[in-house]
Amino acid sequence: MTATAQRAQPDPASAPATTLALTEVSKTFRSGKRRIQALREVSVELRPGTVTGLIGPDGAGKTTLMRLAAGLLAPDSGTITVLDHDATRDSLIVQASIGYMPQRFGLYEDLSVQENLDLYADLQGVPAQLRTERYTELMHMTGLGPFTRRLAGQLSGGMKQKLGLACTLVQPPRLLLLDEPTVGVDPVSRRELWSIVYRLVDQEGMTVLLSTAYLDEAERCGEVILLNDGQLLGHGPPAQFSAELAGRTFTVAAGEGPARRTLQSALAKQAGVDDAIIQGDDIRLVLDEGMAAEAVLRGVDNGRALQARAVEPRFEDAFITRVRAARAHAEPAGDRNAGPSPGEAEPGAGPAGEAVIRVDDLERRFGDFYAVHHVSFAVQPGEVFGLLGANGAGKTTTFRMLCGLLPPSGGHVSVAGVDLRQAAAKARARIGYMSQKFSLYGHLSVLQNLRFFSGAYGLRGARRERRIRWALEEFELAPVAEAMSQELSLGFKQRLALACALMHEPEILFLDEPTSGVDPLARREFWSRINELAHAGVTVLVTTHFMEEAEYCDRLAIMVAGEILAIGTPKDIRQRAGSTDKGGAPTMEDAFIRLIERAGAAGPEAGA
Repeated sequence: MTATAQRAQPDPASAPATTLALTEVSKTFRSGKRRIQALREVSVELRPGTVTGLIGPDGAGKTTLMRLAAGLLAPDSGTITVLDHDATRDSLIVQASIGYMPQRFGLYEDLSVQENLDLYADLQGVPAQLRTERYTELMHMTGLGPFTRRLAGQLSGGMKQKLGLACTLVQPPRLLLLDEPTVGVDPVSRRELWSIVYRLVDQEGMTVLLSTAYLDEAERCGEVILLNDGQLLGHGPPAQFSAELAGRTFTVAAGEGPARRTLQSALAKQAGVDDAIIQGDDIRLVLDEGMAAEAVLRGVDNGRALQARAVEPRFEDAFITRVRAARAHAEPAGDRNAGPSPGEAEPGAGPAGEAVIRVDDLERRFGDFYAVHHVSFAVQPGEVFGLLGANGAGKTTTFRMLCGLLPPSGGHVSVAGVDLRQAAAKARARIGYMSQKFSLYGHLSVLQNLRFFSGAYGLRGARRERRIRWALEEFELAPVAEAMSQELSLGFKQRLALACALMHEPEILFLDEPTSGVDPLARREFWSRINELAHAGVTVLVTTHFMEEAEYCDRLAIMVAGEILAIGTPKDIRQRAGSTDKGGAPTMEDAFIRLIERAGAAGPEAGA
């Protein structure tokens, strides 16, 4: 919030008739020679005192809608009413009356928690006599009370998000706009943020519009608004969307390890299957209307006597089905064969049983602080190995040491048979690395990035040109080859980053939260590629905050405060956590949170 006008004080006696209403709103942008239709005649209205989820794939128009509602953009056509004010004509009044937390909230990392609160209180015109009580309430609500003197730059990711929310709320608004507040936040902090949001609705009567890439979060909302390619695909309670898929959702027992990924991939390619994902020990299926599960299973059975069990549909099933149907009308479907080009890949680092990554008693100190402490594990060729942990648990630090980007303070690390203390450069030539944040060159085009990274990896001549053509075709980047990479949607940025990491056909691939912030369809596409790479023998080490993605790993290690808390297959981890309060098997997210809490690492102190 940048408006310096004093925010209007809530007055229950004069509650606005309309919290937020968009009527036939359209918005177009120009990027170079491209014309981008961000919104197309969208009409929606929010019910006061509710949490409404704003959902859609990358590039659907969610952030544009948020910025229009905040009075930061003007529509090309249509009207936007916020708290009975025209958001275009009365934009300063609107900005002084609402709370808006964008995806990249502007915390000042060289200021303390308290100094950030004071700064935003000044910007929002909060009287000095009201601040102490409000600060106390916000610090209690977010759990940041013990950390008011800590610099914002020294907070974990989850704590930064909670501080950003507190700064947005120093003056209680009637309408709160939150643009993907849980991106890159671990499951413990996500639940804490949702607890805060519902407390605001229940105790302060706020209306909340919240965009999210997590569809389990959308299912918690009172209503959802579903956008795709700037168009409204639906608006209503999540259960209303799910009900349309009655009789079309099933699970199939899948076992463990690579066989589970192979079955999921085979089912996803069957005619009549709208969606197939790994869910615990099963594959979850969404079928076309009128399609029999038995017919689908016959196509992949191979004597395994597979059986389908009918289950209740969920909102994520409906989201995937609606968006895929909309895309099918807009563009023809194409086959994808993710992974290295036939005849070019050189997967694997040695015979089965010989670890391709070995970590023994690994340590990393920053002064007196141990970011990583006595960590040991081994990863086999062709294995998909996951590192999980709360923000600040030491996952990224571990990754950087394994990639030779950060020297260990102690212990032994070998990658592809190379001791990183002795020959880090030699090891780096055999690995691909996709960082947590988009780290390519934003002012270079897609093609220029591919040329740069292929050259940096030592590719020359015909091989270099062949790999560039492969990347453009395999990742469907040809239509945006001349676009600046900073202008791409998150999904396309992810494709480009993975393509660059694979240019030199590495035998080991490091992926640091690669799907953070991307939509569920892009995540499915991404994991399809990873499955194919693993099948070809490429070893994959991945960190993620999406617990359902963790189910795609062969084994997992959960880190807490720089140390390994638990290690094993996804089933091992879930069993170690025990049954749920209702006696059922826990999800991976339930198991993760329970193990973290048992270790005493939950809450703001974790990873601080």
